[in-house]
Amino acid sequence: MSEEASDAGRFLALVAAAQARNAGLTSIQAGLLVAAELNIATDSRSFARKLGIAHALVLRELNALAERDDTLEIVKRDPRTMRVFYRLANP
Repeated sequence: MSEEASDAGRFLALVAAAQARNAGLTSIQAGLLVAAELNIATDSRSFARKLGIAHALVLRELNALAERDDTLEIVKRDPRTMRVFYRLANP
């Protein structure tokens, strides 16, 4: 197995574990938390690009997560690009 496939498998396992701990998380929301924890992506556009997901979908899930949960906080919004920067609230 290549290193990239191994990293992807580890990421997906961590996403599944996050969902198991909090059944209310969608897979994208859990992915955002894992990506922030591992410093894979700290903004919505980078996350969307790395996972091949529509940026609008990531924005919707990020905003929903920030509103309902205190584990993630929005740091900055770029109105021109619609990019939202985020981090774990309690690292």
